Amino acid sequence: MRLVGREHEIDGLAGFVRQAAADGAVRLLYGDPGVGKSALLDAAAALAEKAGTRVLRVTGVQFEAEVSYTALTALLAPLPDHAGRLPALYAGALAVALGEGQGPAPSRLVVGNATLALLRAAAAERPLLIIVDDLPWIDRASATILGFVARRLAGTRLGLLAASRTGEAGHFEGAGLPEEGIAPLPPAAARQLVDVRHPHLPAPIRRRLMAEADGNPLALLELAGTLSGAERAPDVLPLGERLQAVFAVRLGGLPARTRELLLLAALDQAVDLLVLRHATGGGLHELGPAERERLVEVSPPANRIRFRHPLMRSAVVDLATSAERRDAHRALAGLLASDPERSAWHLAAATEQPDEKVAALLEGVARGVLRRGDAPGAVTALRRSADLSPEPADRSRRLAEAAYLGADITGELGSASRLLADARRLDPALGGSLHAAAAAAYMLVNGDGDVDTAHAVLVGAIDAGGPELDAGNDDLIEALHTLLLVCWWAGRPELWEPFHRFLGRLRPAVPGQLDLQSRTFPDTARATARDRAALVAAIARQDGEFEPNRIIRTNTSSVYLDLLDGCRAGAWRLVEDGRAGGAVRSSLGALMHLCLDDFVTGRWAEGQRLADEGLALCRRHHYDFIVWYFLYHQSVLAAVRGEHDAAARWAGELTDVALRRNAQGAARFACQARALSAIGRGDYDDAFRHASGLSPAGELAPYTPHALWVVLDLVEAAWHTGRRAEARAHVEAMRGARLPELSPRLALLTAGCEAIVGHEELFAAAVATPGAQRWPFDLARIRLLHGERLLGRRAVVAARPILREARAAFDDLGAAPWAERARRALRAAGGDRRETGPESLTPQEKQIALMAAAGLTNKEIATRLRLSPRSVGTHLYRIFPKLGIGKRAALRDALVLQR
Repeated sequence: MRLVGREHEIDGLAGFVRQAAADGAVRLLYGDPGVGKSALLDAAAALAEKAGTRVLRVTGVQFEAEVSYTALTALLAPLPDHAGRLPALYAGALAVALGEGQGPAPSRLVVGNATLALLRAAAAERPLLIIVDDLPWIDRASATILGFVARRLAGTRLGLLAASRTGEAGHFEGAGLPEEGIAPLPPAAARQLVDVRHPHLPAPIRRRLMAEADGNPLALLELAGTLSGAERAPDVLPLGERLQAVFAVRLGGLPARTRELLLLAALDQAVDLLVLRHATGGGLHELGPAERERLVEVSPPANRIRFRHPLMRSAVVDLATSAERRDAHRALAGLLASDPERSAWHLAAATEQPDEKVAALLEGVARGVLRRGDAPGAVTALRRSADLSPEPADRSRRLAEAAYLGADITGELGSASRLLADARRLDPALGGSLHAAAAAAYMLVNGDGDVDTAHAVLVGAIDAGGPELDAGNDDLIEALHTLLLVCWWAGRPELWEPFHRFLGRLRPAVPGQLDLQSRTFPDTARATARDRAALVAAIARQDGEFEPNRIIRTNTSSVYLDLLDGCRAGAWRLVEDGRAGGAVRSSLGALMHLCLDDFVTGRWAEGQRLADEGLALCRRHHYDFIVWYFLYHQSVLAAVRGEHDAAARWAGELTDVALRRNAQGAARFACQARALSAIGRGDYDDAFRHASGLSPAGELAPYTPHALWVVLDLVEAAWHTGRRAEARAHVEAMRGARLPELSPRLALLTAGCEAIVGHEELFAAAVATPGAQRWPFDLARIRLLHGERLLGRRAVVAARPILREARAAFDDLGAAPWAERARRALRAAGGDRRETGPESLTPQEKQIALMAAAGLTNKEIATRLRLSPRSVGTHLYRIFPKLGIGKRAALRDALVLQR
């Protein structure tokens, strides 16, 4: 049927369908109830099918918003043949997520990629259009995956067209996607629609209809009868509610049995004609009155019943009494018994009073959806399970587990804190609840508590397990991993004693990952080459690993053994998973690990972007303590670039965040930024003081692995300030710990420190350390120190190439203070004509100078060269004196003279 007054919208949809079929496209329609969104979706479906495009449709239903992956299951059900041809990883992930298979919980990223791969495969045979009505009522898990897919349709033959009511929020992340608002019909089109549907309407009623409908198509079609009859919807209601009231009047005239069947269909999209036949004993003739009233469409060939408009579905539910709705949910629980999750939710909706049987069923649902990778869905199920728990202890336990999931995975710390408070109010003891203890630890450190209290809570809960601890108890192992982090944050050796005591009580043995992490991460200076080999093997197994916590813990173990390069793929999976709506806490850890690797490997521009992202994510999700990770990165990046005020500001904020919680281990990270900034300023006394704050000279402090990252700072500062004995003592400590056996970077740093306190020839041996090029900042610093040593004994000719190489590396990194120091040394060594003038520009500096001369802004240059705007500014700061100019406007002439 032609849509009156929608010619422009139909033309637009026709173009959209063509574009989607050729190159992929997405569009979101929004508008008021009854404005015609569903009719336009129908028209788009007809256009697509006429053009040979396959259409997959789903409609959000309010009840189903809590049932994990409901919409995705319905959308993908028609594509079983294509699912069978997916790679094993994707096929397995989809099977687990949709509840059709067993296996480890898949990440949202894998499920998203698997869904996209499946849809691409189907579209390769025939263009595919996904249509979603009532988008805000799509369940969270499906909405997240659809949002992931929507952003990756370019270059496919896939389209996504969705509609939602104006002002309604859901779980679908539509920011940045193309939107189109559907406006009411203009007056001429509204009159034409009334002429077509109500040709004999008296003029007074027509005028009132036009005024009250205000161009809303559904109102124009449905209000005429109420305006002319005895029954009228109240004028004071919003138009959408008035329309729903009109439908309620029409529903009120149906036989009671017809309304019962409609209520079953309205409460669950899975209700098809087969289910209704079971409910009626075989006959469907009771649906006839609803068909005649044009409330539903019944299609026996498709085994489908469809409401003609979402408002009609809402009216069916609102017209029913609470007792009728409960009866319907109870009936649906039986009719859908083959789907335990749906059945349990219907039983929960039918239950008024606490009921342990139903509560236990929902707790089982929570376990199931967690295994399918839907942690937010598990939290929802546990909260409802707690509501239905008759015993306070059971209610408290379930709330505590929901709080733990919220704190550890979903990133909903505010909600988790309230859940934990409710759990403690119900059961003040809660001491033996490992979930409560782990959740409390996160709450305490990210709230107003401190690491000592978090430590005590965890130790108390674990100690309650008795003299022997079950290594097969997953909750216990999770609590021990949390305790490990709390001890590290605290940074005091005495807090580690209970942790190691608990490891000794585990039977039959400490699980592999916990054992490996406890040996490699907390006190890396006491690790062994054998530990490193075991970790290398664990990293090699990460390709098939998608469980967030397992990836994070392997990556954490790798930090100070300098193995993060092999962990980047897993870390990026978690970052992308977090961006797609997955585990926030894990994505923060992955961002931290990428930033750490970026810093030591010289990817400073990427590290800056990721540090900015992590900082924003922490603040958005109220990780008020975890934010210190990214304050650290901001501080060290500012320090090495010579932005000393910014470095001091970031380091000060880090210290404040950490010490407010007595997290001395975290606070000591600021020492590195302060030491680097001091070296950049040439203040070696200050540098020595701060470097010694991580570990005293001559000692690699226990349980302070970050001390390994300041060994060069400490030895260099000690040597420059005449503390020769302290410098030599620190080198002896490094040798005694056999650091070169632990990693190539530690071998480079040890060799560099040995050269500082020893013979000049040792510098050449240091820069020849295998793999030294992977650590450009460390390598350039050692070269600079070598050049300065040569300059000190007036070996200027030998010093020049070494200093030149160091300067070029610092320039490329953006390490402005060190680059300037290398230039000063070169000038003292006599330099040459290439030290100033256009020829002195590095290749990257030439690119930046040419772009700036062409009028590009720092931000535009940064985007093209994948740098940060701050780095571009630093480069320009160095370029101007090389070219003998003082402002940007002179660049063009200086470069023209070069040619």
